[in-house]
Amino acid sequence: MSKTGRILVRISAGLAALVAAGLVLCLDGVEHRPYFREAYYTETVARLRTQVSINLVVRGELSAGFGRARLTPTVNVATNDPVQGHFRSLPLAGYGIRKGKPATGTRDELQVKAVALRVGDRLGVMIGADALIIPAEVTELAMERLQSELKLTRQQIYLSATHTHCSLGGWGQGFVAEAFAGGFQPGTRVWFADRIVSAVRDALADLQPAALGHGSFDAPEFARNRLVGELGRVDPEFSFLVVKQHGGKLGILGSYSAHATVLSSSIMEFSGDYPGDWQRAVEAATGGMAVFLAGGVGSHSPVPGDNGFAGAERMGRALAQPVIDQLPEIPLTNVVTFGLVGIDVSLPPLNVRVSDGVRLRPWLAAKLVPADRTTFLQAFRVNDTVWISTPCDYSGELALGFKDSMRARGYRGVITSFNGDYIGYVICARYYHLDGYEPRVMSFFGPHVPDYFDEMIRAMALALITSGTGD
Repeated sequence: MSKTGRILVRISAGLAALVAAGLVLCLDGVEHRPYFREAYYTETVARLRTQVSINLVVRGELSAGFGRARLTPTVNVATNDPVQGHFRSLPLAGYGIRKGKPATGTRDELQVKAVALRVGDRLGVMIGADALIIPAEVTELAMERLQSELKLTRQQIYLSATHTHCSLGGWGQGFVAEAFAGGFQPGTRVWFADRIVSAVRDALADLQPAALGHGSFDAPEFARNRLVGELGRVDPEFSFLVVKQHGGKLGILGSYSAHATVLSSSIMEFSGDYPGDWQRAVEAATGGMAVFLAGGVGSHSPVPGDNGFAGAERMGRALAQPVIDQLPEIPLTNVVTFGLVGIDVSLPPLNVRVSDGVRLRPWLAAKLVPADRTTFLQAFRVNDTVWISTPCDYSGELALGFKDSMRARGYRGVITSFNGDYIGYVICARYYHLDGYEPRVMSFFGPHVPDYFDEMIRAMALALITSGTGD
């Protein structure tokens, strides 16, 4: 071999060694060790045991209050003023294919709405926002003010979003967040957090004697399993909570497990999608305040029967009518069993995959998915119903198992998504090895999170329904 040939061989070998070293440093196998033997599980169980060691529920007369705040930003102004919600331009959050293009206008107003519930010394606030999610940074800003100004703790604040893909963006920082929410504009976080605080403050100021009741109906025609079609299942239940002040003011909180994606990526106006139309229809019929909280929307797509705004309106109104029809028949009581619990949940290392069995090493994955190693799970018990808030697109199929377990004990269960943090999709473990957006791209923390979350959720619910009752 010539001298030049030997040099080329050495260079090639060196490059191959560098590539191999890079792969070793950057790639690893997917973590499959049983979660219940890991330190993150032990840490979370210890926190839960501390929380449930006290009496979690009280029973007594209910006071309730309602608050709302406008979330729609004002765009196309000369100067940014985030405190007032004024922005020169702002992207819509939801579809990466929009590539951060700015919103062109407003089809319908976005709002944050809050319902405060107080029984004895227990006070909790349930909040729904016309937004894709409620990002962790927004929650942190809001909680700083809620704690300092209103003396509220994180456990008392039950957050959710409608998951409309036509709400304000610009709140995310980093590759993944900016892909879905457009270029980062820190002022968006300030505006979003302020709207949450404003709605909560108004709800607390409005606390008055009240009564409440629960209702539900099945609407399987408006949802489908987008992962495996008829090979999978769909949660068809629309659940709602009715709260009525003695003076007559009414609030209805509703939850359903179909993605708010009736409006496609071609829509560039602010809109609440079908949950917004549901809220407006209920409010028009009752004169009250309607709050939509996204259910277990993981793997569940909407079936609106039409496209665009016409489809959103059709679906929203169709889901509103059974609520309106049932309202006169829902029994209300002012004596309520109320309890709440929330825990910081330690998470496994990131499992962001490049193939079915190969992941990026967690240090590298963290540069793409800046998720913390802890998140938050929460439960509110309101009489015979336990509401669970989750930090993700939680699977509607997983929710079915939880609801069945609650029903067997004589209780109702409701699971909502987007509780003030976001850790991707949590879907049935049997789908983990499928290709596609939910199982491959958006399942950030590996194959055991579904079982892990399901165990924690059931334990929290059980603690609430047995605390102080002798059950």
